[in-house]
Order: sequence, then structure tokens, then C-alpha cells
Amino acid sequence: MPQPSSRLRKLDSFDRAILRIVQRDTKTPQRTIAEAVNLSAAAVQRRIAAMEAAGVIERNVAIVDTKALGMTITSIVEVTLINERPQTVDGAKALFLAAPEVQQCYYVTGGISFVLVIVTDDMIEYEAITRRLFADNEAVSSFRSLIALDRVKAGAEIVVR
Repeated sequence: MPQPSSRLRKLDSFDRAILRIVQRDTKTPQRTIAEAVNLSAAAVQRRIAAMEAAGVIERNVAIVDTKALGMTITSIVEVTLINERPQTVDGAKALFLAAPEVQQCYYVTGGISFVLVIVTDDMIEYEAITRRLFADNEAVSSFRSLIALDRVKAGAEIVVR
């Protein structure tokens, strides 16, 4: 199990160079990474394993084209809870985390409680989800849906300095 972020290992320039590459494509052969960062393939393998064990690399995923799966609705939803008490917030976190349609979920500041990204097949499915997660949820005081017209960029790559 990954360690909490407060206990992550110290990253050196080699680790950071490796992260820049694997973020773009986790299937990059280790020998290719090794050549790019001037290490042996075995050293790259050890460093990647150590970063996975430390929780620096949380998981390896594929970015899927939603259109290829017939998923036509991407919605960004702002959710406001009735209060910000720990029990209310933790309950909402658990509910949103367990919902497979919720692609991303952020607990935020600024007058709203959460921002979610939800991907569904169509508006009928989306309406059912909004009822289940928001309208029928007594902890939610309001929610606002922003339906995406076009997916301009999707990814999880961060700038590694």
C-alpha cells in the first residue's frame, strides 16, 4: 500500500526525468528511458519500483476515448453541501468515490464543496446519476451541471520540475 504523501521519498534529477517520460507513456520501454536519462535499464527499473512502492507513482492507467465507447455526456458538476462538518464531508466523499461514473472528484474551497467530472452514455443516464448522488441526497443543498461541448484535453500529466 502506498505511503502517505508526507512520507514520500526524496526525488532526485534521475527520478524526475523518469517521471516526465512515464507520464507521457507508461509503456515506454525501460531501455529507452535508460538511454534518455543516462542510466542502466536495471537502475530505471529499480527507481520506478521504488517510486511505486513509495506512492510517488500511484498507478498506471490508460486514457480512454469516451467517444469510442459511445459515452457522449461529460459533465462538470459543482456540489454544495448543507454544511462542512466532517461527518457530512466524509459521507459525500465516500459516496462520490464509490460512484463509478464519477471520473474525478475534488473537495474545494470558494463557496462550493465539491467539483466532480462525470462521464455517461446519455442524458437519461446522467439524470439518473444526478438524482442518486445529488437530488435525493439530504446532505446536498444544491448542484450545478456544466455539460462539456468538446473534450479539448484529457490527461493526468503534471509538470515535473
